[in-house]
Amino acid sequence: MIVDESIARSVANPEAETIDVDVAIVGAGVAGSLARAVLVRAGYRVALIDKRTVPPDEFRVEKIGGQQLDLIRRLGFIDGMEAVGSPYGRIINIKQGKLVDVSVGQAYGFSYASIVHMARGLTSDPSSVMFDQVTKVSCSDDRQHLELASGRRVTSRLVIIATGMANALGYSLGIQRRIIAERHSVSFGFMIARPDNAPFGFEALTCYGEQTGDGVDYLSLFPVATGMRANLFMFRDPNDPIMRDLRRDTRRTLLRLMPGLQRYLGDFDVVGPVQNWVMDLSAVEGHLQPGVVLIGDAFQTNCPAAGTGFGRLLVDVERLCTEYVPRWLETDGMGMEKIAQFYSDRDKLAADRYSLQMAFFRQALTLSNDVKWSLRRRLHFLRRMIAYRIDRIQPGWIARVRGALR
Repeated sequence: MIVDESIARSVANPEAETIDVDVAIVGAGVAGSLARAVLVRAGYRVALIDKRTVPPDEFRVEKIGGQQLDLIRRLGFIDGMEAVGSPYGRIINIKQGKLVDVSVGQAYGFSYASIVHMARGLTSDPSSVMFDQVTKVSCSDDRQHLELASGRRVTSRLVIIATGMANALGYSLGIQRRIIAERHSVSFGFMIARPDNAPFGFEALTCYGEQTGDGVDYLSLFPVATGMRANLFMFRDPNDPIMRDLRRDTRRTLLRLMPGLQRYLGDFDVVGPVQNWVMDLSAVEGHLQPGVVLIGDAFQTNCPAAGTGFGRLLVDVERLCTEYVPRWLETDGMGMEKIAQFYSDRDKLAADRYSLQMAFFRQALTLSNDVKWSLRRRLHFLRRMIAYRIDRIQPGWIARVRGALR
């Protein structure tokens, strides 16, 4: 189900001047929309507030797989994911034009807008969606009060901020964003196609950078509804002239950085716009306040190359909406002692910590030339190549060894 203009009209009732709910969620992106679906399904009164009726097709969250799918299944949203995603199960991994290994496992590619549409449509209750802008929020140990640009007001027991990296609302509450690593990574996203629209000779492909001086971590190619998507992840100065080259002459610059790609792609063109994203790693401070909790990127950002952002988001939604919100709403008050329980949750802390660890691991594995990391890089790819070749000779042998060592 896709939320359309009828939902915007249904909540724009001038008679509903003040709306009283259990939970108000600010931000109807993936995090906020999934949180709303979980809570509405559990029977709570929810107001999901966002100023945009149509989600922007941003360069974010374009593929999922592995443990992320396990979380989606646990939350009960796998059917919606399968409906909007383009499935693939075999990824060819190459470096310097040579095969490293082949990854096998279910995954899906999609556009960000399509997954937001899916998440917004997971519940059929249109009255819980408000297309409006929050202009002021006042929080306390008891009730939270939100004022909207339309003049309407919302009161709730709890406010969930899921506004991504937009920090205006948090800033109004005294919540600051601390930069952990400025301009940590650079990402490019674009579509590729063969001139005759013939299919590529693979379901999905990952090509790793060839030299540390290039600052290229990897290029990921995977299917989406409109064709073959390409995401390039780099650790390099955003002001470097090669960034301009990648935007203006993407195909030629890509093959200059990764000449080994040519034999796998053949003749191809870059089609449509080239999106570019510079990511700071950051986390909030001053967030422990009564009546309000931050989830997803609103709490901590992620390195796109690490691929941990969507997993972190799902952990936040699952732990907050299935464990803590139901428990908090059973008793009066919404003081800091309740809010602190979520921020100190073991699974959440582990997901946040792992995300940062992987961000710096990918950076060091890509760039570092000291003896330790040069050796580690060689062993990393050599181990994968050997394991893949052994597994082809003795299928399942690697899995049995790993199982025995657990």
